[in-house]
Amino acid sequence: MPNDTDFLPLRPMTPEDMDAVMAIEERAFPFPWTRNIFLDCLRHGYSCWVYEENNQMVGYAAVMFSLDEMHLLNICIRPEDQGKRLGSRLWKTLERIGQGMKAETCFLEVRQSNFSAIRLYMNIGFNEIGLRKGYYPAVVGRENAIVMAKTLFHVL
Repeated sequence: MPNDTDFLPLRPMTPEDMDAVMAIEERAFPFPWTRNIFLDCLRHGYSCWVYEENNQMVGYAAVMFSLDEMHLLNICIRPEDQGKRLGSRLWKTLERIGQGMKAETCFLEVRQSNFSAIRLYMNIGFNEIGLRKGYYPAVVGRENAIVMAKTLFHVL
């Protein structure tokens, strides 16, 4: 059973967060989301969250809910803070949010070459369920995405 130290105190992402989000996104990913993608997520009412320590953004996530499904669209911990269990704690917090929204399953796509993310997802209970060929841009051509899913268990 998780305890309170397994969860991160999150706050909703706002348009005013975009400079800090983009500073992390551009350092963390070879093909980062654009500012407009994040702003579109906010405009469409997606569940977007940030985690801060000492008034500095450390991580963020964007999630979409549809019926009984949760789709993890983006999750990131700034590079200098990776490897400190913050990613798994951020996930556990998002999972609790998903359970509160009555989501039964969470889906995500991850680059086939993103071994650290794949390891994190497998460690927190995701399973590979498919492959999207040529889903992501790459330096040369396109890269496949692994589709993963996790059943979200609800506490009675």
